[in-house]
Amino acid sequence: MVVSPDIEASRQVDGYWTDWASNSSTSSSWSWSVDANQRSMLSLAKSAGADTFELFSNSPMWWMCANHNPSGSNDGSSDNLQSWNYDQHALYLATIAKYASAHWGINFASVEPFNEPISSWWKGQTGTQEGCHFGTSTQATVLGYLRTELNNQGLSSTLVSASDENTYDLAVSTWNSLGSTAQSKVGRINVHGYQYGDGSRDGLYNLAHNAGKKLWNSEYGESDATGSQLASNLLLDFRWLHPTGWVYWQAIDGGGWGLIAGDNDAVTTGAVNQKYYVLAQFTRHIRKGMTILDGGSDYLTAAYDATNKKLIIVAVNWGSAQTITFDLSKFSTPGTSGALVKRWSTQISSGDKYVSYSDTYLSGSKFSSKFATNQVMTFEVDNVVM
Repeated sequence: MVVSPDIEASRQVDGYWTDWASNSSTSSSWSWSVDANQRSMLSLAKSAGADTFELFSNSPMWWMCANHNPSGSNDGSSDNLQSWNYDQHALYLATIAKYASAHWGINFASVEPFNEPISSWWKGQTGTQEGCHFGTSTQATVLGYLRTELNNQGLSSTLVSASDENTYDLAVSTWNSLGSTAQSKVGRINVHGYQYGDGSRDGLYNLAHNAGKKLWNSEYGESDATGSQLASNLLLDFRWLHPTGWVYWQAIDGGGWGLIAGDNDAVTTGAVNQKYYVLAQFTRHIRKGMTILDGGSDYLTAAYDATNKKLIIVAVNWGSAQTITFDLSKFSTPGTSGALVKRWSTQISSGDKYVSYSDTYLSGSKFSSKFATNQVMTFEVDNVVM
């Protein structure tokens, strides 16, 4: 294997198929004891209540790559997966998914064979992590192989997801270039959120919707520890992208990227960043199975819990301090007048850190709350019927 001289130790991921001598997962060509820490994290996540898992690949196994370097081709813009290993890459991922179900108690809902594949920054000679460029024609071929290999493993219900491009606009371009045959193999479109406040979120959603595909923002992150960018971009995603899954990349990381400050090479953790509490305003209230509603503005989102007849509203005030009134009159039952509306508050940058308050009440079909500048608030209204 060729190792990039700049790769960080924490970004080198052990692989299970160690050489090309045998396809059999029970042969000496496979080592299922490696990467124990990552498998332990999977088990701990499941024990803590995680119930949706995706298997994804940053790079094919080193021996499948043209230059034997899992950090990318030398120029970054050429495919690094050898053509005779297209099916082997698919077989590798399908075999892991099957083994995980049988031996680890982890059932992957989806398998994603790429990570930002159309981008040209995966350069083996200077790369700081693992990655691989795939042109769209190669992507299309691999997607077909992956669907077949998953079916061969008895995993016909496991989705193929693609293509985890870096931006919304790249995702649109890649999807349009895959062709109808490859598109038919994809069960869900994945995209990364690194276009932040720009890009055609609605354009990508329309493509997914018209194709009958669900859509995930499968990786989002930035270096703003205050939580300001996180709140803004998450609200934009809810309103325009309509994802059914949203994933923050690296809960623990340095330079403001992590929800919690940490050094993954030194294996140390530091302070909890304010963005942790900003994200909590969303994740502790908008839960799996709720219906996302359009609040008519880029500064708020709403979710409805039909089982418990509960309305969730998350709103942020970017400007001067003001009182915002929420009108629920379009609901057939807008809650109970005089009832308590529970609220939680986080101040972007510093101040409140997910603090709960019991001081807001429904008046008829409306309630109001005073917002400071850069304040995120979550409200729960009971007894609401659509």
